[in-house]
Parts: sequence; structure tokens; C-alpha cells
Amino acid sequence: MIRINQLKLPVDHTEEALWAKAAKILKIPVKEIRSIQIIKQSVDARKKEEIHFTYSIDVETTKEESVIHKAKSGDIGISEKKEYSFPKPGTEQMTSRPVIIGAGPAGLFCGLMLARHGYRPLLLERGESVEKRREAVDLFWNGGTLKPDCNVQFGEGGAGTFSDGKLNTLVKDPLMRNRKVLEIFVEFGADPSILYVNKPHIGTDVLSGIVRGMREEIINLGGEVRFNSRVTDFIVKEGRLQGVMVDAKEEIPTEILVLAIGHSARDTFEVLNKRGIPMEAKAFAVGLRIQHPQESINRSQYGTGDHLVLGPADYKLTHQCTNGRGVYTFCMCPGGYVVNASSEEHRLAVNGMSYHKRDGVNANSALIVTITPEDFGGTTPLAGIAYQRRLEEAAFLSSSGKIPVQLYGDFKKNQPSKAFGDVEPAFKGLYDFANIRDFLPEYLSESLIQGVETFERRIHGFSRPDAILAGVESRTSSPVRIPRDETFECSINGIYPCGEGAGYAGGITSAAMDGLKVAEAIASRFDRFSI
Repeated sequence: MIRINQLKLPVDHTEEALWAKAAKILKIPVKEIRSIQIIKQSVDARKKEEIHFTYSIDVETTKEESVIHKAKSGDIGISEKKEYSFPKPGTEQMTSRPVIIGAGPAGLFCGLMLARHGYRPLLLERGESVEKRREAVDLFWNGGTLKPDCNVQFGEGGAGTFSDGKLNTLVKDPLMRNRKVLEIFVEFGADPSILYVNKPHIGTDVLSGIVRGMREEIINLGGEVRFNSRVTDFIVKEGRLQGVMVDAKEEIPTEILVLAIGHSARDTFEVLNKRGIPMEAKAFAVGLRIQHPQESINRSQYGTGDHLVLGPADYKLTHQCTNGRGVYTFCMCPGGYVVNASSEEHRLAVNGMSYHKRDGVNANSALIVTITPEDFGGTTPLAGIAYQRRLEEAAFLSSSGKIPVQLYGDFKKNQPSKAFGDVEPAFKGLYDFANIRDFLPEYLSESLIQGVETFERRIHGFSRPDAILAGVESRTSSPVRIPRDETFECSINGIYPCGEGAGYAGGITSAAMDGLKVAEAIASRFDRFSI
């Protein structure tokens, strides 16, 4: 196969135009091309009057070496075909099946790979199945009672299920784990375009069916998935795991435990801390959600308010503040909603969500500021959790349990808002006006204002006075890291910290990739499980 990079075409091009352009670059007739595979597609919108797609493609033709020599271009070469490889089984014998805590991306992908290679894992999920979970979340958003073990943070699919389903990651991928994760998503129902578009996403509505399909395959391959099963203790003897307690009454023996607990399993972190499992407080970021009309973001990014081919525009913005803190946008949701993502009673957190079509009226993103353990007000490994809780408790009180909302102009003036402007609110969950600055530390408020004013230079209208702010965005990543060695175990033999909650990922794809890494570590050491 011949790899062509930097192939450019108008965004409204046809498939025939792609073949014709490839033939022209290679200086061969179109009829000599046997097949074309798109490897990467990105949008170049630097010139609004000439927006185009930039491709990397693999072309199958005859006499590849002579074609490359004839073309004489640095953007043309032989394609190196790389594939993901799972290790052969190890030799150590298992006395019990491996147990995975958490059915988010890390736990599901770890479980799926172990199940596909004969290890018959047991997944323990504190929340409900994705079908029942959706019912519980919808009920809560419509004014119902919060279920502490089944909400936007907890339940099958993890926190990423109620998000935009974004799959881009900055993790380097020489072993093709990222590609494998995307291929598995496609296998279970995602659009095949996620294999090559620059910023792939699935959407909450589609992701739910994919999660269900993965669970069903794990079960069909001899694994087991149990819901409403919260791990409440860890049985450790002489530095080695012996088993776990579920709901403080059932003991499950195991010598292999994958901790894919997610970034919001605060009670589990507390148990781990009591059991002497080393943990470290780590830096993360907190802030607010900001909403703008999607049409204005499209106009700024594309030069037009509506672009049917490209779909709703996104953005990613960063700024280094004069106080030394970084402020940046995160988890941007084109055509999306700001959602109540709370998981504890009397505490409130928000997140962003989009459906597959991204056809909502607003764009929203997290607008967040970096904080470090020095900001936490404590020196214990769980000081970051205490910091989050203080903010979430204040946010809850500010609007009597509803999402606190404020227009950006009023946020700058340090006064509560009384009415919306031209930006229509797009929320999942009840909301009310408040003065958000009453519960944010001043260093966060100052950083957010400086960031918004700076981002106005990049996106016209970003600092509009009626942009809608909502808070608090406190679950950007785990405030804790559980150290692990080169075998992926922590200091307790048999415990494998994994994914975002353990401090080794930052989103759906990187968490899934970490699930693959841990599955590989277990499989390369142990033989397949058999009764």
C-alpha cells in the first residue's frame, strides 16, 4: 500500500474526486487504483473562504515502488501496516477468576479483552445497567431524587456515557491500542468514520447501545457482570489481596483485582486509604460550564452560521494567566447540554453532554483553571476530594439544589443574574440564578474572567455578556493517583489500579486504552482461568 499525506480537497468533494486526486498525485490512471482507505481526515479552516479536508490515505495499486519513485514527493511513501497484538497467556495459575471493579471504559475494555482470551472476568458495578441507569438519570434531571449509586457518574458505561462521547486523545499509540479501542467501538455499533476523523465522537444516545453490546459479549464468553454491587472492603493478608467484600455482607475471593473505580468513587478511595494502600493527591482543574449559541461558534470557526457538511464547530482554547495558573476549555460539546452530574446528596456538580447528531441550539464547554495540592487546604492523599466537596456543597446551597446559573456580564460585576439574554438555556436538570462568585475562590473567578476576555480574541462573541455560566465543574479528572509498578500492580500484590479514577487516564479513549494495558499485564502473567 502507498501512503499519501496532505491530500487536500474541498469539503463538498465526491468519492470520485478523492480517487482522481490520488491518481493525479501518483501520476497514474484512476483505473490502476485498486482501493483507497482513509487513514485520517481533518478540517483546515484557516482560510474561511477556502475550507477544505486534509487527508492521509492508503492506496492499493500495482508496482508500488515504481509509482513512488515516479511521484517523487515527501508526502508519498510505503504504508507501514501496524496491528494491535494481545500477549500470549502466561504460566501462573489462577485460583479464582479476575475481578474488575467498575464498568466504565477502563473496566469494560479490560473485561472484554480478558473475556475474549478465556479469563472469564467478574465485573462488579455499583450502579445499574445502562438501560435502567438512563431511566434513573432522566428522572433525576426532571426533579426526582438523586440515587447515590446510579447517576451521571455511576452505572454501566461510567461517567463518559453521559457526555459527548468524545474519543480524541493525546496519548501516543505505538502499539495501536487507540486504534483497537476505536475498532471495538465500531464493532459494537459506532459510525466507522471514527476510525479516521480527527476529532471522533459517538454521542450519548449511541454510546448506550455500544456499552450494552460489550456487556453481552463478556457474558456470552463466560464472564459475569453484576450490577448494584458496591465493593465496601478489601481483604488483604501479608501484603497480598485475598478477596473483596460486596455490600458489607458478601465475600468474593480473588487474587486479581482491577481497580477501575472512576474519578468519583470517593467512598472507595476512603476504604483504600484505611487499608493502607498508598495514594497521592494530584493536580486537576475546576471551574464552570459556559454556553454560547452554536451558530455564533460556527460563524467564528467556519465563516458561516450553518455548515451542513462539517456539522457544528468546536474549539479548544488555552491561556496562561498573570497569576501563573492555566485556564482552558475542556470537554467541549457542540450542539449540547449542560447537565446536573451530581453523585452525592447535598453536593452539586455539572458536566456537558451531546447526542450523536449534535443538533442542540448551544455549544458548551468546561471553562476550568488548574489547581495543585497546595490549593487543597490539607496534606492527606484525599485532600483534593475534600476540596471538591467544599465547592460542590457551596454550589448546592447557592440555588437550593438546582444548577446555579449566571450570565457572564453579571459574573464580571459580581452580582446575581435576574433574566437570560439572547442565549437560550440548554440544560438537563433544574436550574436557577445565583451569584456563582459567592462560592468560588477569588483566584478561580479572576482566572476565569481573564481567560474569557483572552478567548474573545480567538472566537468573536466568546465574552458576550449573556453567555451562560453554570457550576461547578469539579470532576474534570481524578484528584487521586494510586501508584503502580511496571507490572501495573500497586504495593498490594494482586491489585491493579486502572483508568481515570486511579490517575492514569483522562477521558473515554485513554481510560479504555489503560484497560487494555492492564488486561495485557494480567494475561501475560497468568494462564487462562478454568474451574
